[in-house]
Amino acid sequence: MEYRTLFRIIGLLVILFSTTMLPPALIAVLYKDGEGIAFVQAFVISLTLGLLFWYPNRRAKAELRNREGFLVVVLFWTVLGSIGALPLMLSSEPNLGVTDAMFESFSALTTTGATVITGLDDLPKAILFYRHLLQWLGGMGIIVLAVAVLPMLGIGGMQLYRCETPGPVKDNKMTPRIAETAKALWYIYLTMTIACALAYYLAGMNSFDAIGHAFSTIAIGGFSSYDASMGHFDSPVINLICVVFLLLSAINFSLHFTAFSRRGINLSTYWRDAEVRMFLILQLALVVLVFLILMSNQIYDSPEAALDKALFQAVSISTTAGFATESFVAWPLFLPILLIFSSFVGGCAGSTGGGIKVVRITLLTMQGLRELKRLIHPRAMFSIRLNNKAVGDRVIDAVWGFFAAYSLVFVLIMVALLATGMDDITAFSATAASLNNLGPGLGDVASHYGDINSTAKWILVLGMLFGRLEIFTLLVLFTPAFWKN
Repeated sequence: MEYRTLFRIIGLLVILFSTTMLPPALIAVLYKDGEGIAFVQAFVISLTLGLLFWYPNRRAKAELRNREGFLVVVLFWTVLGSIGALPLMLSSEPNLGVTDAMFESFSALTTTGATVITGLDDLPKAILFYRHLLQWLGGMGIIVLAVAVLPMLGIGGMQLYRCETPGPVKDNKMTPRIAETAKALWYIYLTMTIACALAYYLAGMNSFDAIGHAFSTIAIGGFSSYDASMGHFDSPVINLICVVFLLLSAINFSLHFTAFSRRGINLSTYWRDAEVRMFLILQLALVVLVFLILMSNQIYDSPEAALDKALFQAVSISTTAGFATESFVAWPLFLPILLIFSSFVGGCAGSTGGGIKVVRITLLTMQGLRELKRLIHPRAMFSIRLNNKAVGDRVIDAVWGFFAAYSLVFVLIMVALLATGMDDITAFSATAASLNNLGPGLGDVASHYGDINSTAKWILVLGMLFGRLEIFTLLVLFTPAFWKN
């Protein structure tokens, strides 16, 4: 293990991340909210830590192997989440302790969107902007950004990229060079963010809210500047804009690149993709089901209001954003549980959404159907095809392995939460919300996580990391074989 090279890379990445403290400091000056000093102090501390990691190892430039790539990603997310908590601990508002600040920071960076803070309407603008910014950076993964920048400093990026990007197939690159791939992803990400912010602004948000909520929307994070979340604006137009950009952000970003390439715009690219078709069908079915149940129970005065609420809440929860226009927990029958279960599917691979991913659910379903056919025709040969291509058994095995690991981690986290004294509904939904990077849950965590015990918060932080790094990236570090030479 090339530890000196690892320290050098971590140092460079921390130095890069320290610059994220500066925009909130500027916001504090512009809005005169008095929290600028906290961000300046956090910048100095994080920059110093980065230099301490980097400078003694600045000449160590060994080539990264897969093992080092996994370790760098896990270490960086852990260090980044810890450093990201500094401004929240140093500021006078919200004046969080270590546990709550770490929870809030990791929740933002992993785009989980669970919060321990109440009274968001009265928080300093700098803190609100910082929470949005952390989600935006975590959405695409700051590692991918770093891969686009750090090759200039002598750091190869393929190992980092493969460990960071979500999905079962991680070797597909949109461009020949990995740095160019990362840049292409970020150009798409930035363009969508700007378009979303403009749409929010034209729909009636002020510039601060438009930018902040665009950050959280494109990252599929769910943080808002208000306790009422999107319900604060009480605008069907804003709700619809949010839905559109959540759906776009939950689609594989490589498809956006293909559809809007230099050869022209080709929207048929989306429908030709089997995963996107399945994703849109599932979204439509969920919205229709929620709408019909709300109408049959006469929850709202008009079909238009019911459709607005059903569309927004179904898409928000199923894409793992976690925005709300009202408390879906109060909805009738099985709707709250249904929406929580929809987050297990999540978005498409290669998107900013969480969950197991649509392509994995699709492949698992196809494999189940194939096994049923084999029972009827034991000697027949059946292949699984996706986008008119045969899917190799190695990929199917990897998907089953992921599902098994996901199930195991889910059970362990839920049992651990129950052991802290949490009730079963709260424990189940909190586990789902952390592993799927969803945010809101049921029971005691329906509105916020501030009232649960500290031990449970640390367990959920671990769950957020497992979910953001897609289980295996973190789980592999717990195997003895990983540490053997």
